[in-house]
Amino acid sequence: MDDPFTFGRIAATNAISDVFAMGGRPVTALNLLFFPACSLGKEVLSEILRGGQYAMKEAGVCLVGGHTVEDDELKYGLAVTGLIHPEQIVRNNTSGVGDRLILTKPLGSGIIATAIKGEFASPAQVHEAVNWMTLMNKRAAELMLACGATAATDVTGFGLLGHACEMAAGGDVSLCLRLDAVPLMTGVTGLVSAGMTPAGAYRNRDHFGGSVAGISPVDEKLLPLFDPQTSGGLLIALPKEGADRFMALAAREQLFAVEIGSVLQAGERPLVII
Repeated sequence: MDDPFTFGRIAATNAISDVFAMGGRPVTALNLLFFPACSLGKEVLSEILRGGQYAMKEAGVCLVGGHTVEDDELKYGLAVTGLIHPEQIVRNNTSGVGDRLILTKPLGSGIIATAIKGEFASPAQVHEAVNWMTLMNKRAAELMLACGATAATDVTGFGLLGHACEMAAGGDVSLCLRLDAVPLMTGVTGLVSAGMTPAGAYRNRDHFGGSVAGISPVDEKLLPLFDPQTSGGLLIALPKEGADRFMALAAREQLFAVEIGSVLQAGERPLVII
């Protein structure tokens, strides 16, 4: 992002999401900022921190300090502390056979970010990606707790398939995903065809491709599922009744949610794409 306020807001939203993904309540945060003062200046620094503070206020998080270090390359994030009852932690490796899988944001932020760098993304695509990356997972996390989620993870750097693979392997199950049900941001397929796929997506494919059955991992249609996300949505496993309730509540509140698959008995591969 060229806009420093938006940059800070996205970075903070992304950091806070780790607590929401476990069903926790984020409480405090420390700013961690590495800043090239000579090239960017104090105004940019102030706007980055203001964007982060905006996200923290939205999440109900109190900023309690931080560290700023002069560096050649800009880096910003948060160290977040949250609270949760030890018997209510939603882990990423405890899904059960028969659970249904729900995704709460579409994929494609990494591809669109690459297109932005290549001056290939439309203003509408940039606007959509920013809206998703600044959307808190707070309400989705509250609903998953209320509906009895058995497992969850936020979809970030490993892409949907990488995080799904972790969920499957840890729980000794296989996850079946319906390719045509997986939601994508507008125009992502076209950007992939135009070569706007980030290197991280190919690294994810190289690392997790051997865990995929059903469709060849080198099929171009799977690249958005390997796309590394920034501030992605939650991938949630819920029993059938809980999934029905989650989808009904999400629809009532106009919260984005799409059922993309189910949990199966462990097979030869952790992931099956149909």
